[in-house]
Amino acid sequence: MRGLRLSRSGSGAGCRTLSSRAEVGSLSKEELWKKLWEDTRYDLATVLGFFGVFVFTLSVYFMSRPRSIYLVDFACYRPNDDLKVSKDEFIVLARKSGKFDEASLEFQKRIVHSSGIGDETYVPRSVIASGENTATMKEGRAEASAVMFGALDELFEKTRLRPKDVGILVVNCSIFNPTPSLSAMIINHYKMRGNILSYNLGGMGCSAGIIGVDLARDMLQANPNNYAVVVSTEMVGYNWYSGKERSMLIPNCFFRMGCSAVLLSNRRRDYRRSKYCLEHIVRTHKGADDRSFRSVYQVEDEQGIKGLKVSKDLMEIGGDALKTNITTLGPLVLPLSEQLLFFATLVWAHLFGGNDVVGAKGSSQRPSLSPATTAKNKKPYIPDYKLAFEHFCVHAASKRVVDELQRNLGLSDRHVEASRMTLHRFGNTSSSSIWYELAYLEAKERVKRGDRVWQLSFGSGFKCNSVVWRSLRRVRKPSRNPWLDCIDTYPVTTSL
Repeated sequence: MRGLRLSRSGSGAGCRTLSSRAEVGSLSKEELWKKLWEDTRYDLATVLGFFGVFVFTLSVYFMSRPRSIYLVDFACYRPNDDLKVSKDEFIVLARKSGKFDEASLEFQKRIVHSSGIGDETYVPRSVIASGENTATMKEGRAEASAVMFGALDELFEKTRLRPKDVGILVVNCSIFNPTPSLSAMIINHYKMRGNILSYNLGGMGCSAGIIGVDLARDMLQANPNNYAVVVSTEMVGYNWYSGKERSMLIPNCFFRMGCSAVLLSNRRRDYRRSKYCLEHIVRTHKGADDRSFRSVYQVEDEQGIKGLKVSKDLMEIGGDALKTNITTLGPLVLPLSEQLLFFATLVWAHLFGGNDVVGAKGSSQRPSLSPATTAKNKKPYIPDYKLAFEHFCVHAASKRVVDELQRNLGLSDRHVEASRMTLHRFGNTSSSSIWYELAYLEAKERVKRGDRVWQLSFGSGFKCNSVVWRSLRRVRKPSRNPWLDCIDTYPVTTSL
């Protein structure tokens, strides 16, 4: 009976199949297409809806993704040779100016000869060669025109870019801020277009070069298919101090003429001709702390003479800012193994009362640019940043600063060679120094495709800023470079 039921059931299904076939066979072509459409239209609507959502999601993703920022090229201004001043000549000219007493001259001589600065740096001679006050707006504008237009002329020549093609202009100069602004001076000189987005950053110290790049990046993210130029400089003559306060004489001994101009682009077509791609920017500001805020402070002395007062605690303050900056940068650039070690040390220090995690490698001190040590502190762990970067461009503020950074970060002499040689050849050129250092590496033909470059700078406020670039190609020796006539003589010994 069970077999009979199955047989009947099977025969029923076969009858229904034959009936369906007969029904389909009796339909005309138009009726057949109509039936197929009615059966599949609901499935087709689902497929089309899913496809539409997929395309929309993909479009939103690509439109909201940050644009790649390319560094097409950069230029560093090299003053005329008649502005070169050796260390001994610097003291002779200062004495002839009649602005300094013997105690001030002796102090400056001692600082200059231990600074790491060489005998071919550039100083506006009129500032110290004249007994009159030459730190005027007229002299400031003359120096600004020389350094900024010199760097920009070279940049436009190297990139074959017309000034009218620049859509974003960022200029930073800490001390000299005339009206109209320095950015307006550039726009007027090159007759740039009327809808250019221009910004003038003042009072932001030696780290303003990276701040300018950060601002240009944000502007390029909001304005597609555009070029941005970042000009970084400092007017040495306008801030020359002629008084007797020793803490205010220190900038005289280190700061020298210089300027950099950097061309950035967000246009994909510029990928092939660009040198670097921007990867990370990390900015640290310690201005909430009064001691950090006043570590580099523009003020008048007792005689009413204006200048920059440098705190004796500057090295320690800089070390604290450095610790915060590299702690933030580490997770972005370090390999996983270093991050795990760093995190484990952080947990250990928190649970068992250890001291600061990031400190001087191989020493027992807390992270600081100061050589002072504390015996009770245990040796902290420092991530190996040599695993993250092939090249280091540390702000060439002074020999002591470079020495302390080398020791704190565990870098070799080759890693800080660009910083030491820049300090020796050009002095402290403020916010543009990190670009003279990168120019040194390019002149030595050390930058290869895929290399990562870390530019690190410090500035008043107090600020510590980092920017990371990735090389898009092997950089051959440029045709225009401030190091070309002397690169074969470097590196030189600067130990004093």
